Amino acid sequence: MKHSFSITIIILAILIAAPSFAGSEDSIRTEVLNDITILGIRAEKNMPLTFQNIDKLEIGLRNLGQDMPYMLAAAPSLIYTSDAGTGIGYTGMRIRGSDGTRINVTINGVPYNDAESQGTFWVNLPDFSSSVNSIQIQRGVGTSTNGAGAFGATVNMQTDRVSSEPSAQINSSFGSFNTLKYNLLLNSGVIGNHWVFEGKLAKITSDGFVDRATADLGSYYLSGTYLGKNTVVKALVFGGKALTYQAWNGVEAGKMVTNRTFNSAGMFFDENGKQQFYDREVDNYRQDHLQLHLSQQVGANWMFNGAVHYTKGSGYFEQYKEDASLADYGLPDVVIGDSTISQTDLIRRRWLDNDFYGIVYSFQYDRQRLNFVFGGGYNDYIGDHFGEIIWAQYASTSQIRQRYYDNTGRKKDFNSYVKLNYDLSTGLNLFADVQVRSVDYRIIGIDNNRRPVETGDDYLFFNPKLGLHYNFSPTSSLYASYAIANREPVRDDFIDNSVTPKPETLGDLEVGFKHIGANANFTANIYHMTYRNQLVLTGAVNDVGGSIRTNVDHSHRTGIELTAGIKLLKNLNWTGNIAFSANKIDSFTEELNDYEQGGLVSNSYTDTDISYSPNMVGASQFTLTAAKGLDVTLFSKFVGRQFLDNTSNEARQLDPYFINDLILKYTFTTRFIKEIGLNLMVNNLLNTTYESNGYAFGYVYGQEYREVYYFPQAGINFLAGVTLRF
Repeated sequence: MKHSFSITIIILAILIAAPSFAGSEDSIRTEVLNDITILGIRAEKNMPLTFQNIDKLEIGLRNLGQDMPYMLAAAPSLIYTSDAGTGIGYTGMRIRGSDGTRINVTINGVPYNDAESQGTFWVNLPDFSSSVNSIQIQRGVGTSTNGAGAFGATVNMQTDRVSSEPSAQINSSFGSFNTLKYNLLLNSGVIGNHWVFEGKLAKITSDGFVDRATADLGSYYLSGTYLGKNTVVKALVFGGKALTYQAWNGVEAGKMVTNRTFNSAGMFFDENGKQQFYDREVDNYRQDHLQLHLSQQVGANWMFNGAVHYTKGSGYFEQYKEDASLADYGLPDVVIGDSTISQTDLIRRRWLDNDFYGIVYSFQYDRQRLNFVFGGGYNDYIGDHFGEIIWAQYASTSQIRQRYYDNTGRKKDFNSYVKLNYDLSTGLNLFADVQVRSVDYRIIGIDNNRRPVETGDDYLFFNPKLGLHYNFSPTSSLYASYAIANREPVRDDFIDNSVTPKPETLGDLEVGFKHIGANANFTANIYHMTYRNQLVLTGAVNDVGGSIRTNVDHSHRTGIELTAGIKLLKNLNWTGNIAFSANKIDSFTEELNDYEQGGLVSNSYTDTDISYSPNMVGASQFTLTAAKGLDVTLFSKFVGRQFLDNTSNEARQLDPYFINDLILKYTFTTRFIKEIGLNLMVNNLLNTTYESNGYAFGYVYGQEYREVYYFPQAGINFLAGVTLRF
């Protein structure tokens, strides 16, 4: 701890001192300035990797209040989902069937995934899309980067570029389910040839489609940039506060026909047996990020990029628990006269208070036929998990704010990588990438089931990548690559298993073709991803209903992804993509809790489908410039059948769905306002009834039972907005 803190202080001092050794008062080249935070981790066009770049214009097409996964709706092999059914609040995405814990996300090269769960919680950064300039999605393993291992994709986000001109922007939108969004963005432009400042404040509220799935979200973004001839220093502070009513239970299968918006969160029965709902069954969390970046040009061919970062997160989810056992909270029975009370209604809060900090860096050498990058980072995470009883009908011996469990997770993550992109001959490039990553993760304390926990492990991963890219014409190219990635288990894997889970290993073969023409473009890539010791759902649940995972020896994903774009008419464009895949586990043993006899009941399967992995995903987008300043877009998305567990049982699946969105944008100028934008987005235009997510588990009590829950999405709904730019 002391050693890593000292390193951070030294780097911080260097960064603060950077302006003193800046060059002359001439500004650094714009293209270098605007990309300082992503050099070294993004794929370039002559690299043998499967990736897609999404610019600010495309991000803004749907930016009326929904979370980031909905901004990426058109990306190949991507599925997005929302607990509340509207895209506001808790949302998530999968790429090639891999969930958020297997998708590496960085912001300006800094890891964003939660270090312990490895998940990405977009709800903690509401309206962050308004502060993002570009996004690159690398499918498969991708290039070496910082943070959690990528087993489905990497998502690299770059915040807004520096603008030379001052500006102000006001956005306001409203829509179905009492949705409201408003934000204010300010940009100073370049002051005194050296300084640029940006700021944003945003607020989003919504009632949600599902009952009581309300969201009250706020965010901010501030940045200051110093520009020198060969030096750029950029400081960013951004964050968000999220207060959402819990909707993560889903809807029980039996209620889907009669009441598909039913939300069981907070449900209890009063003394008269009448159903009630606790009004504060909420998730309340705040997250703040600080980043300080330095870009230093060294001579004609070298560039250094470095950053120190710190993230502070703190919050809880609150729950009403009916007839809770006092013993489960470490409390003795209550004796009143001749009566002994061992159960009570209570309200609890389960807290997470965490700190995440570190450094990331890269040295890049670029000259003629050779591009070389050496980089890496050190990140340290400390997460305190604890629970409090804030009210009880029978308090026993408890004290206010008394903790009934308390444990700490500590994770140290160090990685170094070397990347080489070399022009072997005209049109032929060799790409090599080697990363060494060290992880030390420990958990110690009392878990929420009041069992002592002391677990964790340390790992040393070697992740090589090698490929060739060949341009056989100015518009067409071929590529092939093979990469190996390793990934440590997540927090729950350690806590829920009696034996230490094994790390996962992925081998990823990518072969692709690209054609980029004046009026048409086309790409095709075939991938074969083989897993060893992949962690999959067993079917059993832990003491609080969470799904338990186990290693399986061999599994794979094999698919083909096709993307295309065509200029059909002068004012009509079409883009689309479709992916076909087979996602299989060679051999799988399902385990069900036996609540009558105790222990587990096992069922064996072979050549079974990996859960949440559709065999087909497609997207289509027609854009018509109907008149000057008016664009009309028809977006369509198809998602094939997904199984909710690893048994390939059709009784536990998400049905295929096909949805359409209509988006209208009209912009014009006036004498006093630089630009006025009017936006209308009609989601689920055809009012399709569908579910985008769900879960299933089984248990035995005399006979075998199965529980299936779904997350229904809203029918036809709309968002409308006004943008004023000054």
